[in-house]
Amino acid sequence: MSDEWRKDRIGSALRGENPAVLRRLDAGFAVIGDVQFLPGYSVLLADDPAVRRLSDLPKGRRLAFLSDMDRLGEAVERACRRLDPAFRRVNLEILGNTDGFLHAHVWPRFEWEPADLVGLPVWLYPREMWSEEDYALGPRHADLREAIGDELDHLARSPG
Repeated sequence: MSDEWRKDRIGSALRGENPAVLRRLDAGFAVIGDVQFLPGYSVLLADDPAVRRLSDLPKGRRLAFLSDMDRLGEAVERACRRLDPAFRRVNLEILGNTDGFLHAHVWPRFEWEPADLVGLPVWLYPREMWSEEDYALGPRHADLREAIGDELDHLARSPG
């Protein structure tokens, strides 16, 4: 499959062509991250590519996006806790410094992370971690994808 979808992540998700999509949520798309040096890394994409920041959304859609972020965060936490006993926590971030569209990062954190990095923001991991083939999303992540998707489904069925 071509990587053309990466040039328009939200548009490709809306067209059903983004292979990273885990689930359609109320205000966006839960997608698994391109890199998996922290297995379970996921992103919530707003469902409108014109939305650049959280404050661009009307209050109801803003709350829906934040609720989706909470749901994706909990799904990643549940899946990672089940798959790796060294799971510690989830970090949630809305940054927007590189990609101009509204999105939120969901980073699982683990006890096995290097001591000099475990207490720091993920963005301080060495640059090569972001591009090494060993950490690229691939077929070996199918069980992880399924686990996060199953948790998203479970949380959608569970009353508040």
